[in-house]
Amino acid sequence: KVRIGERKETTVVQLPKEKTNWNAYSGWAAAILLGVGVIWFYMQNTQLKTDIEVVEKQNAVLEQQIFDARGSLANTNELLNELRDQNIAVIPLGGQEVSPTSYAKAYWNKDQNKVFIDAQGLPEPPDGMVYQVWSLKLNPLTPTSIGLLEDFVTDENKVFALNNPNDSEAFGITLEPEGGSESPNLEQLYTLGAVSSS
Repeated sequence: KVRIGERKETTVVQLPKEKTNWNAYSGWAAAILLGVGVIWFYMQNTQLKTDIEVVEKQNAVLEQQIFDARGSLANTNELLNELRDQNIAVIPLGGQEVSPTSYAKAYWNKDQNKVFIDAQGLPEPPDGMVYQVWSLKLNPLTPTSIGLLEDFVTDENKVFALNNPNDSEAFGITLEPEGGSESPNLEQLYTLGAVSSS
């Protein structure tokens, strides 16, 4: 029994400390870090795949450009060999009244019945028009079409190979409606040059 005024000894009861569950926190932190890492690696992988696709496309374009350049170089070398043939006659074609500043050259190989027209000195033809090359007999004047300078705008070197089985005394170039004409429009004669008799 306890009496009033009597002191009873009090005991302090210690409450148990809550233990922090570091293992659970560590597990969650590791899971979050792993998730962030997986997402980061996925994004990096996606970016690398995109970069690889871009580089592969660029490589394909470069390979095509190299292929085209080699083809163009081979064509240029072949053309130079043709033009350097000792049987080639060079005929300068001077500008005429309609275009005095125009000029061209005909490289004629009689043995092969071929003529190469260097048309670099001609202006770009208007839409719906085309240059037509004529082999001429002079007495009496008899023009024979040997071809059109088609794709003039897109042809980079402006050298055109045409067949010429004629005994030409001169060459002329006229501007004609697309598709060419049966006879030359002499009002649109851009260049003319006579074959030298030597």
